[in-house]
Amino acid sequence: MDKFDEETVKLPFGKKDLDAVLCFPTSVRTDVHTAVILTHGAGGDMNFRHLDYLKTLQKFTIKHAFFGGRSMGCRAAAALARRLSDESEDGVQGVICLSFPLHPPGQMHAHRQRSEDLRMLPECVRVLFVSGTEDNMCDRDLFDGVLKDMKAEAEVFWLQGGSHGLTVKGRSEESVMDEVNLKVISWIKKEV
Repeated sequence: MDKFDEETVKLPFGKKDLDAVLCFPTSVRTDVHTAVILTHGAGGDMNFRHLDYLKTLQKFTIKHAFFGGRSMGCRAAAALARRLSDESEDGVQGVICLSFPLHPPGQMHAHRQRSEDLRMLPECVRVLFVSGTEDNMCDRDLFDGVLKDMKAEAEVFWLQGGSHGLTVKGRSEESVMDEVNLKVISWIKKEV
């Protein structure tokens, strides 16, 4: 398994900066062309186990940038991708949403406001959603409506039995993470 170098970085987001970690394989010093920038959810931090941070430094020539996150981090990633795609058509290639929080549990009325940035992403941006079939923050009927309203091309991976935290009863966290990571990596490879 590769060893990784890390560097703490700040990403500008609105009027504040988001903490992030830049990680890249030690063995790959200059031949990195794809960056995945992930943000954490409201209840997590930069060390949340579902997030691997692969970001860009000046020493890399990044040709493909993907923004993503888990839960609230999905909303931040979509907002950042929307802003950057408004500035440059090739600024962002895709958005990865792990457990998009379409609404608080039982409060379906919040879905329009929470999905605004997704609905405003341009056609040139691709979106991957990874959500659990038992996620109490993502009503499937409301979610289907958001997908229909989006200009961006979207793909959805439903994790069978998965909760909002992407846990599945009767399965180890490692097996779930392997399944999710395989899906995300294969999607990225298909998009670049």
